[in-house]
Order: sequence, then C-alpha cells, then structure tokens
Amino acid sequence: MAMAVCMILGTWAVVYARADTDKNDTTAAQTITTGVTVDARTGATTVATGTAIFQKGDLFSDRDLQQVADLSKAVTYTVSDSEDITITAAGVYVLTGSARDVTVYVEAGKEDKVQLVLDGLTLTNGDSPAIYVKSADKVFVTTSANSSLSVTGSFQADGDTKLDGVIFSKSDLTLNGTAALTISSTKNGVVGKDDLKITGGTYTISAKSKAIEANDSIRVADGALNLTAGTDGLHAENDDDTSKGYVYIGGGAISINAGDDGIHATTVVQVDDGTIAIIAAEGIEATYVQLNGGTVSVSAKDDGINAAQKSASYRATVEINGGDITVVMGAGDTDGVDSNGDIIVNGGTIDLTGNSTFDYDGSAQYNGGTIIANGQQIDYIPNQMMGGMGGGFGGGWGGFGGRGGH
Repeated sequence: MAMAVCMILGTWAVVYARADTDKNDTTAAQTITTGVTVDARTGATTVATGTAIFQKGDLFSDRDLQQVADLSKAVTYTVSDSEDITITAAGVYVLTGSARDVTVYVEAGKEDKVQLVLDGLTLTNGDSPAIYVKSADKVFVTTSANSSLSVTGSFQADGDTKLDGVIFSKSDLTLNGTAALTISSTKNGVVGKDDLKITGGTYTISAKSKAIEANDSIRVADGALNLTAGTDGLHAENDDDTSKGYVYIGGGAISINAGDDGIHATTVVQVDDGTIAIIAAEGIEATYVQLNGGTVSVSAKDDGINAAQKSASYRATVEINGGDITVVMGAGDTDGVDSNGDIIVNGGTIDLTGNSTFDYDGSAQYNGGTIIANGQQIDYIPNQMMGGMGGGFGGGWGGFGGRGGH
C-alpha cells in the first residue's frame, strides 16, 4: 500500500492508494481516505468527529467478497503424509484429503493471485505451518467444505523468517468461503505480514498466543470468528511503520476469549457493524477507538475500552457514534472506557458496570446517545481521574476543552 500526501486548505490530508488490476479483484486505483488531516504547521493530527475513519466499500475488493471460487480451471491436490505442495503460479488450487507433516507453500510471482480452496482438508503438522505464503501479490484461502489445520509442536524458523502461525503469509491474505475452518496452534493461529481480510466462512481458532495477527491491518466484512487466545484475539501491529496496524470490523459475529487483549491495534480499531463478544483482561485497545455501530459486549478484568498513545499518527481518543455497547469490569482499579486523551460520545447506547465507568486525561464531549453507569442513566461523562476524585466532577471536567489537541 502506497501513501500519498496532498495539501487541502492549509492541512495535509493523508491518503492511502493501491492499484489492483485483476479483473475479478476490482480495486483498480482504489483510494482509502482515513479521515485524518495533519496540520502542515504544527504536525497535529485531527479526526473529524462523527465521520467514519475508514469506509467499508474501500477496504474490500469484489473478489474478496466472493465466497465461492471459480473452479473451471482449478488444479486439485490430494495431500499425502510428509509430501509438501509448492504452488508457483497464479490460479485456483483445490486442496483435499487428510495428512500429517505437510506444508502447502505458495512461491508465486509478485503480480500473481493465488486461491487455495480447502475442500475437506485436514493437516496436522509438528513444527511448520500448514500453509506458508512466501511470495505472491495476494492469496485467498477459501473454504468449500469443513477443514482443519493444526501445529502441535514448536515452530521451526525458515532462515531469518520466524514462523509462528498455522497459516503464515508474507503477502496480502483473504479468508473467505462457505464452510468452517478449525485451527489449533502452539503459537499463533493466522499470521499476515501485510493486510489480512476476512469476508466469510466460520473460523474456530485456538492459539497459545494470538489467534489472528497482521502487520498492516485486519479487516472483517463478515463471517463467524470463535477465537480463544493465550494473549490477543485480533492483533494488528507494525513495528516499522506505526501509522499502520489497524483493525476494521464491518460485520460478522466475533467471539473472543483472550488472556490479554480481545482486540489490539497500533492505530485504529473501528467497528461499524457486527456482533462482538469479548472476555479478556482488556477488551479493546488502540490509539483511536471508533465505535459507529453493531453490538459490542466486553467483560474485562482490566479496562473495557482503552485508548492508549501507541502511534503518533492519532491522538488517543475513544469516539462512540452508535451501536449498543456493554462493558462489565472486574473489581479494583479498572475503567469501563479509559482514554489517555479524549472521549467523544455522539450516539449509541453505552452501558457500563464497574468501579470506574469513565477515565480520561484530556477532554470529554457528550453530544448525544444514552449513557448508563452502574444501572443509572446519566447525561454527562464522569471522570475517575486521580484515583476516583473526579467521579463527581466529570461533567465539569469534560464539559470544556472540546477535542483537546484535535
């Protein structure tokens, strides 16, 4: 994904554009406008309140959303024990059968799109990924009949590449289809080093570390995800470029039981639609959390929704424009909605139960919506700042200052 910067009325607008010319992957000259402007004089970033940061239609190609593969020219492989499969060209490949210690390698050209159709495939490996994408423009993993992939031992590295996922991709990856895929891992479930999209299918993932991890983004349009993770359920983080690493959810049904964060992103977590149920130490964490719709339920030992300053590209903010949000926190120094910066509530229904319902270090805006704090409807955003001293003064503290540094 390339980044272009253009001057608009004295501010710099950050625009991400990528070209994709496949006739069945119609995102040619696609532009993704993040809704972020950067002041040319001060370098401060601004997000227009009430405006979605990402648009769903810009994030998924037509082919991403096609749940049934075109098999008219497909090549079929039936797996056998200890016999790896290597795919070197664009095309559609059907994988079927049951075997142990088999890796499906994709080593295609940088312009090649490869579709792997899992048709009742079962692979059980000891120390290597079931699917390893070394090179391609983009890979689709499409389920047509219920399949199962697992790694039962310690992952072995591939030279300088640390392999740590049952599905491990160095290229853009899309998961779609009409059937179920079960993944079990001693490390991570699915790892994508670029963009990772999920648009259909049912996924049950049990991982000792992260269930689904990507460097640039995790984008969910639809599908059912049942994730059990030792650390994070959905994790998007880019160590080399902290302007990336976001999670977008525009639909589907997601259930997460995680030892650390349910959903974790370096920059943005945006929820437009879908049903999300999280049981975790911390529910949702990112620099900017924007909830525009859907149903979100969080049961957390620590903070339910947390905006922490992980990226200089955004100011730490929790913005709620719509949806039904329920957060139940554990006892102790925990917060339902916690922001190292600002909190903005423009709409939706927010039902928080716990010792501290809101905590913020910047400013707060309550412009609309319904807030229920420990069973009582209130018309302001309280603040638990300074060990709870602000609980009774939250309306005043949050009532002035607008969007703080925005």
